[in-house]
Amino acid sequence: MTKSNRQLWVLFLPCAAFYLLFRYGPIYGLIIAFKDYNVYEGILSSDWVGVRHFERLFDSPDFWLLFKNTLLLGFYTLLWAFPMPILFALMLNEVRHARFRKTVQTMSYIPAFLSVVIVCSMLIDFLSPTNGIVNHALHSWGFPTTYFIAKPEWFRTLYVSSEVWQYMGYESIIYLAAIASIDPSLYEAARVDGASRLRMIRHITLPGILPTISIMLIIKSGAMFRIGYEKVLLLYNPMTYDVADVFSTYVYRKGLLEANYSYAAAVGLFEATIALLMLTASQLTIRRAGGRGIW
Repeated sequence: MTKSNRQLWVLFLPCAAFYLLFRYGPIYGLIIAFKDYNVYEGILSSDWVGVRHFERLFDSPDFWLLFKNTLLLGFYTLLWAFPMPILFALMLNEVRHARFRKTVQTMSYIPAFLSVVIVCSMLIDFLSPTNGIVNHALHSWGFPTTYFIAKPEWFRTLYVSSEVWQYMGYESIIYLAAIASIDPSLYEAARVDGASRLRMIRHITLPGILPTISIMLIIKSGAMFRIGYEKVLLLYNPMTYDVADVFSTYVYRKGLLEANYSYAAAVGLFEATIALLMLTASQLTIRRAGGRGIW
């Protein structure tokens, strides 16, 4: 550490401490997935049971339902939530009115600063069959009111659409920064040759941000199987369990509610392993296609 970059290291310390304490530190506790963990005996003194908890998971009648729900919810989220920030960034980049562009950008960032609880509460209130604005509009147009939150066929749509609405503007910052790094002389030469805006987007902007898109796709693919339990837990109910119950909510029930810590750790480790395999597969696929990977 030198005097010239000491301040940068000081700024980096909170980030490093966070990852050491909350990301790398808990890895030690994964050994309870192979033990019959007892709170009073501790991690080291608990008996080893091998892969018994994993066998229990694979033999569980809930396993394939959890696997299907997690995979579908993650896939639909990736399918819609990944390209939307790219399209939004491309549209904002084409807006020439600076004040209007900044206003739209600011408005689009705001939802990302709302907590999951607030977003889910807004969704439940807006879709309420009694006083929700959506059902009021449907009733005024002659359609019957519907309790969307209690409809299994609507759960994934509501989950994915709320993800798109909340994070589209915030994630577009990455692509706007990538677009800003493209050499302006390329656009000037294209205008001289008579290229339209659509052609400049196709032949200059998209190739210019393709490395960023590749890296973000790899990261998103790895996170596709790692669905947080918070939003699902706030939105699902007994009528939507068959389509909403995922591995993370299953871990929450088994670990925190039933205090079956070893089994919950085994389920979480299986989920993390699948996510790692998907991350590696997407990395290899993109590298073989000529794109840029994260390693």
